[in-house]
Amino acid sequence: METLSNWKNVTLDSLSSMGKNIGAALPKIVGAIAILILGWLIIKIVLFILGKILKLAKMDALSERINEMDLLGNGKFKIDIVKITLGFVKWLLLLVFFIVAADILDWGIISTEIGNLLRYLPRLFTALVLFTIGLYLGSIVKNAIKNLFESFEFGGGKIISSLMFYVIVIFMSITALNQAGVDTTIITNNITIILGSFLLAFALGLGLGSREIVADLLRSFYTRKNYAVGDKIVIGEDSGVIEAIENNSLTLVTKEGKFVIPIKDVVSQKVEIKS
Repeated sequence: METLSNWKNVTLDSLSSMGKNIGAALPKIVGAIAILILGWLIIKIVLFILGKILKLAKMDALSERINEMDLLGNGKFKIDIVKITLGFVKWLLLLVFFIVAADILDWGIISTEIGNLLRYLPRLFTALVLFTIGLYLGSIVKNAIKNLFESFEFGGGKIISSLMFYVIVIFMSITALNQAGVDTTIITNNITIILGSFLLAFALGLGLGSREIVADLLRSFYTRKNYAVGDKIVIGEDSGVIEAIENNSLTLVTKEGKFVIPIKDVVSQKVEIKS
């Protein structure tokens, strides 16, 4: 009988203690739930107002301009500045209300860790902005180099422009990782060695292989300065009218027909201009 009486007392004490604990925790739980519901309503209102402001600021048009540039060369990848901004603000506010709810429930560890994450988010957002700027600058440089090579009618413009694009993106990516708190010392050292070796080999190959091209460009500049399309000239044994002056040749129309003369022969020979 004493054993049963002891069990009864232990059970009653346990249930009484449990009831007190639940009674003490229940207001905190209700308060935390109320804070989360209130936070959800506030987030909805803030996102609605912010979305209207971003549309008035014509962020959609900016997103379309960025997507038209095909920064990653993939038409399926689209950047929506409005969605990115709204998503960032949404999670930022959610974390703030989670911290408040955790403090109400006396969950100190969770509150501290969420606070650390909240302090890290601006660095992460800045890193993403730097990476996007790198893509944008790389695309501008890529198009500029490609157009420059096409204007001079040089080959290899696509390869060189793509190379410069990836160089800029890599360096901006490293900068973004540093901003995000990632140690990039090993990555930077390896990329510097590889890129330096590649650029040295490329510069030597380009310098040795383009001597004649550069010389022809200088000769064509000299030729255009002294002669014009329509001039009647005598060069060597040929006499005729200049039809075109290209980067590496001159087209001469004579009685016998049309001749294409290398630009270096035009510069190196005596040329008579007839009025």
